[in-house]
Amino acid sequence: MDPTVYNEWRLVSLSPFPTWALVLLTAAAAAGGALALLALRSEPHAGRRRLLIGLRLAAAVALVFLVLEPGRRLMQTTRVKNRVVILLDKSASMGFPATPGGGSRSEAMLSMLESSSERLEELGSRFTVELLGFDRHIQTLEPGRLPDQLQPTGTGTDIAAALRESARGTGAAAGRRLSGILLVSDGADTSELASGLGSQAREYLQGLEVPISTVLVGGEGVKDLAMERVEVDDFAFVRNTVEVSAVLRVHGLGGVEVPVVLKREGRVIASRVVRIQGPGAYPVHFSFSPDHTGHFVYTIEAPVLSDEAVAGNNVLSFPIKVIRDRVRVLLVVGHPSWDVRFLRGLLKQDPNIDLVSFFILRTSSDSPQVLGDDELSLIPFPVHEIFHEQLRTFDLVVLQNFAYDDRAYQMSQYLAGIADYVHDGGALVMVGGENSFGEGRYDRTELQAALPVVPTGLAPAVEPFPARLTEEGQRHPVTAVGFSGDSIARAWSGMPELAGIHVTRPKPGTQVLLEHPFLKVGEKNAPVVVLGEHGRGRVMAVLADTTWVWSFGSAAGGEAARVYEKFWANAIRWLVRDPDLTPIKMTAEKTSVEPGEPVVVVVSARRPDFGPATGAAISLEVVSASENRAVARQEATAGSDGESRVELGVLPPGAYKLVARVALDGLALGEAYDAVAVRSAGPELADAAPRRSLLEEIASLTGGTLQESVARLPRIPLVDPETVEVGRRKDLPLWDHWAALTLLVFGVGGEWLMRRRWGYP
Repeated sequence: MDPTVYNEWRLVSLSPFPTWALVLLTAAAAAGGALALLALRSEPHAGRRRLLIGLRLAAAVALVFLVLEPGRRLMQTTRVKNRVVILLDKSASMGFPATPGGGSRSEAMLSMLESSSERLEELGSRFTVELLGFDRHIQTLEPGRLPDQLQPTGTGTDIAAALRESARGTGAAAGRRLSGILLVSDGADTSELASGLGSQAREYLQGLEVPISTVLVGGEGVKDLAMERVEVDDFAFVRNTVEVSAVLRVHGLGGVEVPVVLKREGRVIASRVVRIQGPGAYPVHFSFSPDHTGHFVYTIEAPVLSDEAVAGNNVLSFPIKVIRDRVRVLLVVGHPSWDVRFLRGLLKQDPNIDLVSFFILRTSSDSPQVLGDDELSLIPFPVHEIFHEQLRTFDLVVLQNFAYDDRAYQMSQYLAGIADYVHDGGALVMVGGENSFGEGRYDRTELQAALPVVPTGLAPAVEPFPARLTEEGQRHPVTAVGFSGDSIARAWSGMPELAGIHVTRPKPGTQVLLEHPFLKVGEKNAPVVVLGEHGRGRVMAVLADTTWVWSFGSAAGGEAARVYEKFWANAIRWLVRDPDLTPIKMTAEKTSVEPGEPVVVVVSARRPDFGPATGAAISLEVVSASENRAVARQEATAGSDGESRVELGVLPPGAYKLVARVALDGLALGEAYDAVAVRSAGPELADAAPRRSLLEEIASLTGGTLQESVARLPRIPLVDPETVEVGRRKDLPLWDHWAALTLLVFGVGGEWLMRRRWGYP
């Protein structure tokens, strides 16, 4: 064998026969030997018996040798070391103290590696040692740069992914056999194994068939308070009780009382005292009743104690969208009529409306027999309580043929308050009648500023007419009583005629949805239904008091069915700013944002006629909820579909209100609001405690070991120390030697001659 080319050899069979044939041949040779023994049992001479049996066995061995064709295989081999992976945790939780008042877990891990250089060299003499850092993914480490490469900056810990990636191998190591894994971590997984080993993870780890040993970095004595796991609905109903449940996670503390508060945008609305008996999880419950609709950010906060491992996880913010469960409507009627009867009946039967109505059956001038104000209505009309104390508890106020100047109620002193109520976000409807609009002399009051129409001074038109849908009405959701533009137009064209209207002029910036088909006010047709806005509130004027006849027209069925009901339902939803009927909408892609993630919102802008506001200017403002000041601003432009996706960047931890203001061609289209909470500590920093149980379970499941000391790297169980790879090979036959043929001839011929001489057949 040339040692410069081949460094190993082994005996092999070069026979072309299949294995089963070789087995039969060997069995036949063995059977021949056995028969020889049986045949020579009667031979009295032991020497003859031994000689004949020996010759028979020699012949059988020679025959088998020739059939097997033995040979010597020369091989050029290379011994490849199997892999051993050392996984080193570099996630942010490794920045926590390893011991109370001591250095970080990352520093303790680096110190362990520095003191284990001899053990690493010993391991490297038998295996290929791979040093890998991991957080959400693995990273190959350079031994000379470990302090820089193991900085605890990872935003998450995914132990399962790290084990999978390291088992597959990377680069030149991919495909090489794995002898074992050493996992050095605090076990604070934030991904697949956050709640422990599941069935799939168990099956995968057992399928690796290699031991995974673990080293736990970090002790249990770290002091820390952490708010976690808030349980609350994403939305709540105004004036209804909201239940909030959270968990206060405690480490390293006992025998103390901790005050926990619930804040809404910086204002404390509830507080609790939690009695801490020792480490563990303590439930905290709050309840409150929101008094306004909108998007709000709430915060649960525990105090930061001295020597806490992490201060940022004591606060947890979350947004809640407060909506109406029922629209609270105040209906004030001056005189009974069919229009009043139908509208009141419609509002009363709607389960989504909480109706409070007052009917003024007589005024003080109607009868000299009226003895007091209490006789002017079915019950005494609580004017001051309704319009001064309780006004802002209503979502919508409807004034239907109501005379404000009646001496019995002195309503004139409350009209300015109603206008302010609308300006601050309330909703108002004025329905026609002899005591409404110009005839009711509202143009002489502060309420005129909120109304969307201006009296012309002309007497009411009493000639019957069919209300005609305007171009704006064809697109507006209030008059959308059909499924398409054609069906909406057909529905309104089939409505019965109205008996008459107040002759008014719409204010600039308002929307006329229905108009008189031939009565002119200036160059335009007289309005019948007009919408407008006053400050942050909305107003609707219905200039006729006979819309109740539309309910009879809808009885014909078809696409125009239930027009009266749909019209008023749409109007109320628009007036109270139902999100589905708001022309400006803004939605945050994530209402709870992790640290370091950008805040992203989508703004949808519509024109007053609800067509896409293509090219509209969008001004976004981020307001700190606790400080009530703008912290960021950004401009954007709506696309062809009226939408724009805007990235507001990374914001510091805290609660924020988002405001979007939209304008088109210099005219304001409206505003939209949302709220987001940027967490001060993500899942990686939410809990400072190490997870011993997870590391112990991984080691136990795979046949590895768990070490809690970080003094030196442990000696770990490993399998398959090396693999032999064959490069070149050469076969040299041994069966074609003269000695094999001589043995066969000598065995067969010698046995025949001896048997003949001694008288055997």
